Amino acid sequence: MQSRFRSDRRLTARMGVTLFLLGLLYVGFVAALIVLLKSWVLVVVIAAALLGAQYWFSDRIALYAMRGRVVEREEYPGLHGVVDRLCAIADMPKPVVAVSDIDMPNAFATGRNADHAVVCVTTGLLRRLEKDELEGVLAHELSHVAHKDVAVITVASFLGVIAGLIVRFAFYSQLFGGGRRDQNTAVVFAAVMGVSAAVYAISFVLIRALSRYRELSADRSAALLTGRPSALASALTKVSGDIARIPTKDLRTAQAFNAFYFSPALGREPGIARFFSTHPSLEQRLDQLGRISAELGEAAAPGGA
Repeated sequence: MQSRFRSDRRLTARMGVTLFLLGLLYVGFVAALIVLLKSWVLVVVIAAALLGAQYWFSDRIALYAMRGRVVEREEYPGLHGVVDRLCAIADMPKPVVAVSDIDMPNAFATGRNADHAVVCVTTGLLRRLEKDELEGVLAHELSHVAHKDVAVITVASFLGVIAGLIVRFAFYSQLFGGGRRDQNTAVVFAAVMGVSAAVYAISFVLIRALSRYRELSADRSAALLTGRPSALASALTKVSGDIARIPTKDLRTAQAFNAFYFSPALGREPGIARFFSTHPSLEQRLDQLGRISAELGEAAAPGGA
């Protein structure tokens, strides 16, 4: 079913190209492992099993990792009310609503499609945002679901994890299994590690380039759906400022899931590292929302708290 979120053909094209390139990359990776390890059954079965598990259980994995739990309307009526209203406006299925009991103000969406999606917000976000700001953040997350980029980034982000697990498993299998019979174990190990490092580096760049664009696309779609880009800009400003004040040790676990978050769990704005970031800079996001606000003739200036 087509939602009322404005379509983004450039996002669709980027997702297609990214998945195609990653697909070629990992076919080559698996082929290289088969040649090096001489066990195609082992490599293919483990790769397929892990990728399938990630695709089907990504929502549960993300919720567990971020200490999220599904909540009913009776417990969070206001949150459910905002999600209900946005889903009605967007003409899309309502996702499962969850809350993570952590102070870091943030939100994320996960799931393999619109019918199996989860939108989760932290209690820190609920405490800090006004209703219109929360609506902007949730519209942003629902846009990820509607555009299907949440499923794409879920699969793409974990391909590197899968590659690492394959390498580790295969290495120990070779080391403790056939290592006594094969004098070239060290050479095989070095070759596998070299291929793995190259695959990880290329996938790292591809995924982050897609992630930065999809965040701008979700901001744009959310602003146009709600008609309140200033509210989303205000939420971004609040969230980014508050995250910067959260102790670094409290952000370490969350940083592994930055690609899924509304705002990256970073203690400060990165320097040159922004080119490898999962999100565009706050300035870029506010600038885009400012242009949309001017186009819509919105009275309130974006960026104000």
